Amino acid sequence: MEHLRQWCADTFQVNLPDHDALQAWSVDHPNAFWSAIWELGGVIGERGERVLVNGDRMIDARFFPDAKLNFAENLLRRTGSDDALIFRGEDKVSYRWSWDRLHEEVSKLQQAFRALGIGEGDRVAAMMPNMPETIACMLAATSLGAIWSSCSPDFGEQGVLDRFGQIGPKLFVACDGYWYNGKFQDVAEKVRKVSAKLECPVLVVHYAGDADALAASLPDGRTYGEVTQAHTAGPVEFVRLPFSHPLYILYSSGTTGVPKCIVHSAGGVLLQHLKEHRFHCGLREGEKFFYFTTCGWMMWNWLVTGLASGATLCLFDGSPFAPEGKVLWDYAAEEKFAVFGTSAKYIDAVRKSGLKPRETHDLSSLRLVTSTGSPLSPEGFVFVYEGIKPGIHLASMSGGTDLCACFVCGIPVKPVWTGEIQGPGLGMAVDVWDDDGKPVVGEKGELVCTKPFPSMPVGFWNDPDGAKYRAAYFERFDNIWCHGDFAEWTEHGGMVIHGRSDATLNPGGVRIGTAEIYNQVEQLEEVLEALCIGQQWDDDVRVVLFVRLAENVTLDAALEHKIRTKIRTGASPRHVPAKIIQVADIPRTKSGKIVELAVREVVHGRPVKNKEALANPEALELFAGLPQLQD
Repeated sequence: MEHLRQWCADTFQVNLPDHDALQAWSVDHPNAFWSAIWELGGVIGERGERVLVNGDRMIDARFFPDAKLNFAENLLRRTGSDDALIFRGEDKVSYRWSWDRLHEEVSKLQQAFRALGIGEGDRVAAMMPNMPETIACMLAATSLGAIWSSCSPDFGEQGVLDRFGQIGPKLFVACDGYWYNGKFQDVAEKVRKVSAKLECPVLVVHYAGDADALAASLPDGRTYGEVTQAHTAGPVEFVRLPFSHPLYILYSSGTTGVPKCIVHSAGGVLLQHLKEHRFHCGLREGEKFFYFTTCGWMMWNWLVTGLASGATLCLFDGSPFAPEGKVLWDYAAEEKFAVFGTSAKYIDAVRKSGLKPRETHDLSSLRLVTSTGSPLSPEGFVFVYEGIKPGIHLASMSGGTDLCACFVCGIPVKPVWTGEIQGPGLGMAVDVWDDDGKPVVGEKGELVCTKPFPSMPVGFWNDPDGAKYRAAYFERFDNIWCHGDFAEWTEHGGMVIHGRSDATLNPGGVRIGTAEIYNQVEQLEEVLEALCIGQQWDDDVRVVLFVRLAENVTLDAALEHKIRTKIRTGASPRHVPAKIIQVADIPRTKSGKIVELAVREVVHGRPVKNKEALANPEALELFAGLPQLQD
């Protein structure tokens, strides 16, 4: 980060005395800044002269309109016998690929894909674990200019079809089964049903089941082994395409309807991730880079770009608590992770489990812990330093599928303040606005971005006039990206995310972020997890708190009083819920985010349109027709 600041100051002859100056300059001078990221990020391709056109209209802005590049070429820049990919599937499977092996696999797959007629703009869809073969298939597809889209194998049949059925893939890649919590999960029947609806060839990857039998049972099925053995590895060929050529199709959570298909560009994703990895994370060639993610979460896409920085990717598939809670820390210690990325929910689960990795594992190589997915509580911040490693850089991040990148993230040259994300990403004109569109500091408001950034979506799939895309981000404020997060600038120049705007509570007309309540109640050892909604009541909204409690704990009058007191003193009297209700489970998406909106719909007797997006849809039934909410 310091090298970038000095390089920009020297190259562009500007005074950049500190990081805040660099941040301001990066936003005000996008042509110079993004040129610097291209140069220092070592982007392989032809840049062209122009950097940003139509910069005054966000939705029409285009970066590097004359550039030609290939995403896979940038990720496969290294060769040799060093590890490129290391994989563990719980305690069942373990292997690693060198850079040369990765090149060989991609070369063979590329030939096979080309033989299927896959080329520029075709879609390749994968229902796969987070394993090396998945990355090889993605690189083979994108080397040809095809568009990659993935989900994890725990999605139900309809959840897969809700996504891939919209994009018409030319090839469906699927595993033969997977392990979760020590148990074999058979997906053969699901693969057969999905492939029958998609009506395209299927590539079956062996992991935990019988790939040969599954492929043989499909009308046009072949195994990964069969396909790669049929070709001889040679140099991978790369089709260079425009900066804005589609790379990925990602999906909104889909908990309130069919998921939106968000199309991201090769150049935008590459440039943003290089910036975030190289500078915000300080990622270096040969470092071990881990993120606990599935292929259905954008953090998988974020992780794999680490190859472009020459990092070794450490992949994991399965439960982070199988066979026991220390499995990821065993992995981190044995492989000497430099970067450990995970979700706020995982950090909280480790904290509540009583594990203290700093006391049980050699984490001397670990220098950065990143957290995203939901706001990390102040207790989570404290635990990372007290329970994982003192003096480490903890980078809480927030952005999302919509931009496949971060709006706010870690800044290695600035202090970490408990409960705060350190600041905006370079080149990101992030702000917080009130309902009148005026910037506010120290007050809660809408998270916005006021200027274009490279990883704005190309658009939504099947949205020819762009109406859905405009409605998603640009209708609240004219020509301003409104992200849908309820946020607040702090006195340190950091940011606190208080939850999603559409999940904020409005008792008496005062907006309250759900994260403010969770930060208090989840400090209590009796409470494992909480979910908060606003219930329409007496022409107003009342706050209802649902709690999942520790084993053998029951919500009695004493615990209820303790919870209310904690919220009143830690947040404010306005935050105290009108009702507190114990539930056995809390519904969440496949990536672990609790679904407040879906619960709110159930409580109000309205149908939840897409339960397939949930990891545990049966949990929704726990919230229907509760007598406690009738008075």
